[in-house]
Amino acid sequence: MCSTNNSSKESAWLKDKKYRLADFFDAHWDNYKKSPAAQIQPEQYKAVNAIRVCRTEALGKDVYACPECGEITEVYHSCKNRFCPTCSWQDTLVWADKVKDKMLNLPHRHAIFTLPHQLIPLIKKNRKELLSVLMRTSADTLKDWMWHKHGIKCGIISVLHTYGEKKENHMHTHMIVSWGGIKPSTGEMIGIKGDYVNFKFLKNKFRKKFEDALVELYDTGELEHEFANRIVFMRYLKRINAKHWIIHLEPSITNPDRVIRYIGRYSKRACLSEYKITCIEGEYISFRYKNYKRKDVNNKPIEEEITLHYRKFFPRLLQHVPLPYFRIVRYYGVYSNRASIPTEYLYTGQNSVEKQNIETWESLQIENRGENPLICTHCEQRKVYQYTIIRKKQEDKANIFERSVIKEFERQKANAA
Repeated sequence: MCSTNNSSKESAWLKDKKYRLADFFDAHWDNYKKSPAAQIQPEQYKAVNAIRVCRTEALGKDVYACPECGEITEVYHSCKNRFCPTCSWQDTLVWADKVKDKMLNLPHRHAIFTLPHQLIPLIKKNRKELLSVLMRTSADTLKDWMWHKHGIKCGIISVLHTYGEKKENHMHTHMIVSWGGIKPSTGEMIGIKGDYVNFKFLKNKFRKKFEDALVELYDTGELEHEFANRIVFMRYLKRINAKHWIIHLEPSITNPDRVIRYIGRYSKRACLSEYKITCIEGEYISFRYKNYKRKDVNNKPIEEEITLHYRKFFPRLLQHVPLPYFRIVRYYGVYSNRASIPTEYLYTGQNSVEKQNIETWESLQIENRGENPLICTHCEQRKVYQYTIIRKKQEDKANIFERSVIKEFERQKANAA
């Protein structure tokens, strides 16, 4: 019998990462919050606290052991906060796998609708209302165009982003748009031939829809603002009209598996991915970003690095924490009621590799570390779940829970063998 080995005493698997956002918060957050550079909102406190305790003993852990030699692996619980960089990527993978089986079996396009930066001060005062307007009007622009141009109802999955590459304010939506849809008069599914769209028409339509909604909020008194009167407000809108309202559509992609993989990095992922952090030294943090104003010989944006002091970095990052109960992923058109889509029109993907190999914590560890932490390094047997430890917040004690359902399943499996 080989010797026992505790393979994860202190969230060891997390230390494989070169730099962690939690470490930077641990080092400087307590000092920062004493005199913050910007008011800290409750949801921002919650997000920071979640990031700091994610995958640590504070949230509890599951203990697995080799049935032969007793080698132990401790799997620490995640915080599941949607702003946490540790949790967000796996959350995206799970979401993507569920979504693709409910998409029309048609090509899809990635569309980006961006608001002029002159609107940012007004959006900050009316964050919930105007970000909802952005998501609704950008989707309505494409829905209306497809209805009037092709007589079809399309499906749209919309994801809100409030940040740019440097994590400054940059309000825009990423949308997965079915390049085709269902014709209500006949019930048949029709695809659109070619990728051509009249961008000038779509830009004007988007601008008009957003501004109409803005004027309505002003007239009903629901808009928080500092305009002296309606005339000043309308002059403000006229100045914004002179700016370009940016719309971008990528070429259509035929396979929904590829569409979801492509859009996945824009959906539920955190504002700053930890693999982009290049250095944490003292009170400063550096991260990589794409400079879209500079292109290489292949016309791709050049990657550059930015370094910020924690007093500038924290407010810049935390201004993008989602508002409580605000849905940053929304569904429009036929995707708003996917149960009504005939089953034969859906992409099932039963034979796709992605469907057969859904990413889990275990498979992510195999990919990142080159080994399966739930396989004993000595006996090469699969480790068996033993119990869960949850620490009490107010006392230096821990409660131990046994998952009776799992143990009963393992007992029945052993008896059957």
